[in-house]
Amino acid sequence: MSGKAGLKAGLIGAGIAFLLTLTNLLPTLVPVPLLGCVCCALPLLAYIGAGVLGGFFLTPPRNTGAGAGAGAIAGLISGVGTTVAWVIDTGIGMAVTGTQDITSTLDPQMLEQLSEIGMSPEMFAALSGVTGLFIGGGMCCLFSLALGAGVGALGGLIFAAAKPD
Repeated sequence: MSGKAGLKAGLIGAGIAFLLTLTNLLPTLVPVPLLGCVCCALPLLAYIGAGVLGGFFLTPPRNTGAGAGAGAIAGLISGVGTTVAWVIDTGIGMAVTGTQDITSTLDPQMLEQLSEIGMSPEMFAALSGVTGLFIGGGMCCLFSLALGAGVGALGGLIFAAAKPD
């Protein structure tokens, strides 16, 4: 029962979390102080809302365990929506602001060693950017899923405790 309620609430929450996460592009395009902090916290509202919605979709009488379960499922699915939006956000942000030229920070001896093994500095910069994107994206994905599940479970638990019938 909590699985179906969590799935339905999670799909709604994923759409809302996706849109709220895309607001993180605003600080890239419009440099306003503290706007990044506000936009970064908006997906948390989606996780809480998805958890509450998961608890709401449970058939009465609701108990706190089922509410937490439905909220965790909803928050986890909302975390997937956030992860997809972060990938898009990162790609657009890198295209707008450009990436740092990593070859300018390397020692000339390192550049020489790279050329000896047949790797151009441009290829090294491209590989390091892709690797960083995958590692950072993977950490972001895990963090979004864990945070979404935890905060969603809390939202579902509180709603089920406050409105059992």
